[in-house]
Amino acid sequence: MFSISQPDPVRLEIFKNLYQFIAEQMGIVLQNTAASVNIKERLDFSCAIFDSCGLLVANAPHIPVHLGSMSESVRSLINDVGETIKPGNVYLSNNPYNGGTHLPDVTAITPIFDTENTQIIFYVASRGHQADIGGITPGSMPPHSTTILEEGIIFDNFLLVKEGEFQEVSVREHLLNHPYPSRNPDQNIADFKAQIAANNRGMQELLKMVNQYRLETVQLYMQFVQDNAEESVRRAIDVLKDGAFSYEMDNGAKIQVSVKINKENRSAKINFTGTSTQLNSNFNAPKAVTQAAVLYVFRTLVNDNIPLNAGCLKPLEIVIPEGSMLNPIYPAAVVAGNVETSQTIVDALYGALGVMSASQGTMNNFTFGNQKYQYYETICGGSGAGIDFDGTDTVHTHMTNSLLTDPEVLETRYPVMVESFSLRENSGGKGKYSGGDGVVRRIKFLEPMTANILSGHRVVPPFGLNGGKPGKVGKNWIQRENCTQEIVGSTATVEMQSGDIFVIETPGGGGFG
Repeated sequence: MFSISQPDPVRLEIFKNLYQFIAEQMGIVLQNTAASVNIKERLDFSCAIFDSCGLLVANAPHIPVHLGSMSESVRSLINDVGETIKPGNVYLSNNPYNGGTHLPDVTAITPIFDTENTQIIFYVASRGHQADIGGITPGSMPPHSTTILEEGIIFDNFLLVKEGEFQEVSVREHLLNHPYPSRNPDQNIADFKAQIAANNRGMQELLKMVNQYRLETVQLYMQFVQDNAEESVRRAIDVLKDGAFSYEMDNGAKIQVSVKINKENRSAKINFTGTSTQLNSNFNAPKAVTQAAVLYVFRTLVNDNIPLNAGCLKPLEIVIPEGSMLNPIYPAAVVAGNVETSQTIVDALYGALGVMSASQGTMNNFTFGNQKYQYYETICGGSGAGIDFDGTDTVHTHMTNSLLTDPEVLETRYPVMVESFSLRENSGGKGKYSGGDGVVRRIKFLEPMTANILSGHRVVPPFGLNGGKPGKVGKNWIQRENCTQEIVGSTATVEMQSGDIFVIETPGGGGFG
């Protein structure tokens, strides 16, 4: 007989899967109802459910950098407006200094009340990457922003739905009343409505669970699922050793991390002291992103099938000096911190633990557009080799987990052509186990547009471990219609004319042994 302090193992498995299933259902609704290519085709979104304190309980296997940071957004909402939340309210948040990642990632948060509407019993949230949220370049991923203002519009616990009424006038005004307004507010609003629909599905399913199992049981097993994740991470920590690693980025910034294992209480201290101070560029990673990267690494070390949740964080003490590039002070620019620096953090941690060589270490963020069109994609590369496995060719690695838009959809929706998309042979580092190969992607423009690349490992190669060779660095260049070629750096904004081709060669992963 199991006491109330001890979960029934069968029920634990059932509830764990039910919570994840609800998050997956939310994701299906979001994909089906979204308007933008970014959310509908590339699946650049995440859905998750939270307990009444705003702690992550379960998620669908969406985007790791979103999932590890969303809890901070929910808890910021509770701290800021908790007393004033009413049934039927939905809030929008993308503030990187309040749990956000970067401004295009906008989170819709729905509090769920009990049947008497007297208390909040859960929260559900969906985060979607908007194709454009304003800022100095179309696509809102400016390579050269120096303050958050240049990156777009901030929503800070903005009331999107007030007691069941969608606040279209105020949200449209917020999107347009800005030095660098949104270029496509209609699409923003359509995607926000899709996020509301996704959250509504999560709410319906959770209330159905409450109806079937009683509220006390559902809440108790939320705690048990978190406790189970905590124990799984402690088991993973049991076999780790102390380590340290320093990893330089193309811009000269450095991530320094040490990991100290406490065998007695089965915990780990992850210390980023020695990392570069806050940068004048946009490669600063908000604290929530740094935490998400750490959470992701330790979750991947767990063999059990557990949802990423707040329990995973309990055995971890994370030290991130304030004013460093991993915990910047407002109004530092952060758009690349989310997509690029997060990848460097992950690889540096794997390096410190000695378990895996560097993957391509970049999302190869490519945006293009004008006042009419705005598009964003991340491009795959090689993953790193590990203690007993080869890296994988042409995959999205670590903190990103999105798709590339089908060429047919891309060419139907935008005036571009995918001229070719091929394996970049021998770009993975050699070793006893070899790193995966990157890709070569060539996009031809059929009308004038501004193109932007935000990438990494164009100068510093992805490292190999234990004698394994590094992966090959990436390369960005333009083939003009008159056949001249222009090399562009890791980060660049380029005016493309009709007939010009933007070529992106992505890095390979490092070899091991």
